[in-house]
Amino acid sequence: MPAISTCVIDVDLLLAWGGTFHNLQKGQVLFHEDDPAHFYYQVVEGRIKMCNCNEEGKEFIQGMFETGESFGEPPLFDGGIYPASAEADEDSVVIRLRKENFLQLLKENFDIHFGFTQTLARRLRFKSMMSKEISSYGPMHRIYTLLQEYKKNKGYTDADLMKIELTRQQIADMIGLRVETVIRSIRELERNGRLTIKRGKVYC
Repeated sequence: MPAISTCVIDVDLLLAWGGTFHNLQKGQVLFHEDDPAHFYYQVVEGRIKMCNCNEEGKEFIQGMFETGESFGEPPLFDGGIYPASAEADEDSVVIRLRKENFLQLLKENFDIHFGFTQTLARRLRFKSMMSKEISSYGPMHRIYTLLQEYKKNKGYTDADLMKIELTRQQIADMIGLRVETVIRSIRELERNGRLTIKRGKVYC
């Protein structure tokens, strides 16, 4: 899924609580699926991908997180392990804060704590909606719904035309389709006037 709007913590505040910057090269793994969670992470620059891989190497993207967005928080609250791996989708900088400091920061800042509650609720709603899409609808409906949500979560209105910063392969990996199916469906959506393609880039 695309990143869902999140509660951004001011970088200076994170630094004051002991946060540290970490530079990542494209493809570098930050943590693996099933690792224990010890840190809160927030993107400062670049983009982070959270994904699972099956035994055949097929990738399923759980989320793409860009500048100002946090990721991988649920295990910090329930004491569990990471349900997916996180890696840099491009050269990136993240700031991380130890779990103990992060939880104490939330206890002392109600507005931030409430913002995270809202963020987790939105992500849960998105997961539920996409599960329905995958189980009930065909490729074009799934793709269009995904792109509309991506646009909405970036703060665009229905009247705006937004460039989708996702590759066809990434779209396929988010909703369980073959990339060939995504390419074919996007062309059909353009013919139907629901999407625009300019120089190979998709606009919604």
